[in-house]
Amino acid sequence: MLGKLRAKYIQSLGQKKVRDTEGVFIAEGPKIVAELLAAPGMEIQEVYAVKEWMSANEQVVAGITITEVSEDELIKISQLSTPNQVVAVVKKMNTPVISTRNTVSLALDGIQDPGNLGTIIRIADWFGISQVICSHECADMYNPKVVQATMGSIARVNVLYTELAGWLSLQKDTRIYAALLEGQDVANLQKLQEGILVIGNEARGISAAIVEQVNVKVTIPKKGRAESLNAAVAAGIILSHLT
Repeated sequence: MLGKLRAKYIQSLGQKKVRDTEGVFIAEGPKIVAELLAAPGMEIQEVYAVKEWMSANEQVVAGITITEVSEDELIKISQLSTPNQVVAVVKKMNTPVISTRNTVSLALDGIQDPGNLGTIIRIADWFGISQVICSHECADMYNPKVVQATMGSIARVNVLYTELAGWLSLQKDTRIYAALLEGQDVANLQKLQEGILVIGNEARGISAAIVEQVNVKVTIPKKGRAESLNAAVAAGIILSHLT
């Protein structure tokens, strides 16, 4: 049984200010919750689930506070238009220590669409990119839509928020690549063992202050008439060539 006050609290975690104050976020659905439960270092504080999910996951949730809820109660606490069996309250990860030496990193300049940010984190995980550095203008990584779009990759990719231009200026020993409309054909570049790839805002692209620090401008040659590519799609195409 889920009380009204608890339901209201869980629902309030859809707001960034509440997540920041409480230091937790919510994850929903069997796939994502299973990924977080299996990830080392993830602290699941509470699980709210329908009987079907509980029956199938009795061993997995040992030692975790779990509350059985009805379908109607799940709807009240879910951030999804179609709730899916389980909602978990998860402690935020510690701020990661980032080093760009001997690895490929992603830097995101103002990726404001939650779906795009979550998809880019998932793409990073697919290509073995373990760290994503975000400008403060990016969407919140704990936004429920971001968490949903990562499909569990949020547990495996370190995400750091910082003043991006200043941070990049300190990476003097690491080459910085940027996805721009004018640049070298990404298909002609050699595979990277070390470097930072910058992906810009969905509408404005990469800010001038960051472009000034770029060592290599790369582009995906256009054959059709589309004006631009979705930021997440561009990140996936470029990483497929560079990693």
